[in-house]
Amino acid sequence: MPKPDRLTEFSSGFELGFVEREATPEPAMKLGIQLHAAGLSLSDTVSVLAGLGVDRCRSTVHNWVQKAGLQPASGKNPNHVAVDETVIQLNDQQFWLYAAVDPESNEFLHVRLFPTRTIVLTKQFLQELAEKHDVADSLFLVDGAPWLQAALFELSLRFQHVTHGNRNAVERLFKELKRRTEQFATHFRHATAGSAETWLQTFAFIWNQLI
Repeated sequence: MPKPDRLTEFSSGFELGFVEREATPEPAMKLGIQLHAAGLSLSDTVSVLAGLGVDRCRSTVHNWVQKAGLQPASGKNPNHVAVDETVIQLNDQQFWLYAAVDPESNEFLHVRLFPTRTIVLTKQFLQELAEKHDVADSLFLVDGAPWLQAALFELSLRFQHVTHGNRNAVERLFKELKRRTEQFATHFRHATAGSAETWLQTFAFIWNQLI
């Protein structure tokens, strides 16, 4: 987990549109969001803030993350895009986290959470990706998942079936994401799909800030 001083280097890297309604200083809110997205539990994040003289409860930090609405920035023009999905446990249900990654920069390009994986939902994810980034000429790196390949084919996007090499970038990021969420087993307990997706998009945003 990145040290707090490493995180504070990026405290000016994003804006919070709700600070005028908060009693907490903006730098403290940004640090709390960054710490929680970087893998600290809500309890540990609250403890760090308390050590800095900012006493807040866990629900307050959770609300900061939700209100910030952070996600990977738009406007990229990647040569390659690695796309994959992985299971995320949300209460007693399984959801599918879709992610697109630039394997050359290790940056997340787009992140979404879906209740299942189908060609229709995969196309929706790819269309959202295309609205955010210039991927018309990108080569998509995918595994053998038929829903991924079928969606890319229907959208006339170039793709290549790759099991190693550059496509490993997305698998490494999934592994890191799961390592961080598994550090506190109750992370998504009692969470809605929307709030879990917001946290995952915030994680992707902070990751891009720190690499």
